[in-house]
Amino acid sequence: LPSLAQGYNDPRVQVKVMDGNQFMSENQESFDVIITDSSDPVGPAAALFETPFYKAMYASLRPGGIVCTQGECMWLHLPLIQPLMKSIAQFYDTVEYAYTTIPTYPSGQIGFLLATKGRGSCRVAPRKPETTVAQQLQYYTAELHEAAFVLPAFARRAIYGEDENK
Repeated sequence: LPSLAQGYNDPRVQVKVMDGNQFMSENQESFDVIITDSSDPVGPAAALFETPFYKAMYASLRPGGIVCTQGECMWLHLPLIQPLMKSIAQFYDTVEYAYTTIPTYPSGQIGFLLATKGRGSCRVAPRKPETTVAQQLQYYTAELHEAAFVLPAFARRAIYGEDENK
């Protein structure tokens, strides 16, 4: 969808379609950002939702790096999301869940797991897009970025174990 995608022509961008575990093991401390848009956690892709893959991505990050992965749907997959976030919190500095709406996805929502190495939270965008870029964007805004981390009470309690009055 060229009208929705931005940045693929940037010479710094590399899109890899291959075994993610193999790629991570071959590229230690190599990346500032790792984005994994995997298929659902069934069959061979199930390994991409397990702690060893997140450890491999952690080892592939440079200090200050960010991992963003497909985080499933909070309406349907809390039993998968919460234990994974808890298990990877042992080695990442922050582990957070954010979401967006996508009408064609089950329940109209998809989540993201964001984890950092040697830096803090991803909740606040560190910078806003330049005006010329912002005018071309169809969906993203800095305000929407922050709102993506605001979860319904049931999801916040299930994922973070927080009291609903917080």
